[in-house]
Parts: sequence; C-alpha cells; structure tokens
Amino acid sequence: MMLAVTFLVLGFILLIYSASRFVEGSAVVARYLGMPPLLIGMVVVGFGTSSPELVVSVTAAANGNSTLALGNAFGSNIANIALIIGLVALINPIIVRSEVIKKELPILFGITMLVGWLISDNQLSRFDACYLLVAFILVILWSIFQGMRNPQDQIANDLKNELNNNIISIKKAIMWLVIGLILLIAASRMLVYGAVYIAQGLGISDLVIGLTVVAIGTSLPELASSLVAIKKGENDMALGNIIGSNLFNTLAVIGLAALVQPMEITPEVISRDWT
Repeated sequence: MMLAVTFLVLGFILLIYSASRFVEGSAVVARYLGMPPLLIGMVVVGFGTSSPELVVSVTAAANGNSTLALGNAFGSNIANIALIIGLVALINPIIVRSEVIKKELPILFGITMLVGWLISDNQLSRFDACYLLVAFILVILWSIFQGMRNPQDQIANDLKNELNNNIISIKKAIMWLVIGLILLIAASRMLVYGAVYIAQGLGISDLVIGLTVVAIGTSLPELASSLVAIKKGENDMALGNIIGSNLFNTLAVIGLAALVQPMEITPEVISRDWT
C-alpha cells in the first residue's frame, strides 16, 4: 500500500510539473510557427491545462480501467465548479466582461445534456465517442470564430498579455515540449497504478477513487492558473479556464477514453455524478 501511495503522490507532482512545462513549450512553439495568439490560448494552452485529465483517462481506459477514466473526467468537472470557482470567488469576486464566455456557458449546459442522453442506455460506445469528438471540434471552431469576430473581447486581450509575457528561445521551447510530454505519460501511468492499487486495497471502486483523489489531483493545474489569473485581475481568464476545462473534459477526455475502451455506465453514475 505504501508503494501505491508513493506512486500516487509522485504521479501528481510529476503531472503538475510536466503539464506546466508542456503548456509553456507548446505555446511558444506555436507562436514561432505563426499561430494567432487567440488560437494558441484557446487550443494549445487550453489543451495543455487539461492534459493531465486527458492522459490519465486515456491511460486508464487503455489499461481496462474505464470506470476510473470516467470518474476522473466527471470528478474533475465537479472539482472545477465546486472547488476552484469557489476558492477563486472567495479571494476576489468574479466579474465577467467577456461575451465569448457568456455564450460558452449555455453551450456547456447543452453538452452536459448531450452526455446525459448518450449514457442513458448505460453505456458509452465508440460511436457515442465519435459524437463527442465531433462536438468538441465544432465548439473549438466556434470559439475561435467568436474570438476573431470580437478581437477586443476581454478574454482575447488577457490571452495576448499572457503570451507576450512568456518569451523563451525556440530550442528551449521544443525541449520543454518533448520533456513535458514524456513526463506526462510517465506520471499518468504512475498515478493510475497507484490509484487502482489503493482502490483495491481499501475495497472501493475505481469510479470512486477517480471521482475524488484522482480528479482533484488532475484539476490542480486549473486551480493554479485560475488563482494566478485572478491575482492579476484577469477575471475572465480565470473563469474561462474552468469553462474551457469542463468543455474539454466532457467532450475530448470522455470521447477519447471511450474511443480507446467503450464504457459500461452504472446507474449511480447517471443519478449521482452526471446530475
């Protein structure tokens, strides 16, 4: 059991560190390749902060622990809303000025309803996964289009400011990109091993350990980035991190995990965790 706890703790530490390095490296590489700042912020950085959830869930699904994968995604969404938004608002009340974010909230609600409909038959097939991944691509394209239509939108300005403050050489950026990706994969394997072993030792399900310990751990990058944003007065960025992460978890993380390994959905997932 001590070995499993050690793997879990080290996995979390490596996961947070590698996600930060991966985001930094990929954002700078994308900027050197001429990618627009808004696209970098919404796609590259957005993917980077949610990469722990993605890598952990896909790794768990590939190892046959699909309930851990689903629990991680749902639990991360719950942690983002209940824990992170709560802490951020406690530090500083959130005033939303971005029209893009205001439009994304109803989309998040609609996507949650879509997932509820897909899992209502107590399974999530590869066909269902394709629905989610197509919806994810459409949401990303819509967000980019909205940002380009409103170049003076508050969140667009926040994204540009963040990118301008992160200046490193292309060689160093590529190094962090590669190292971050390798460590992400290694950390996710350690974390999944530790979580599954602890769940078995305590006699609880993979779903519960995914909803709680693993989910909170993989949400730490979002917590860190949102706290930094709120301290800088970037309220829209702080809330945008959470909305973007939940969209990513619901569509891309669950979609890719189900594509790797179709999921059997137990009734309590629908009655307790989804609702």
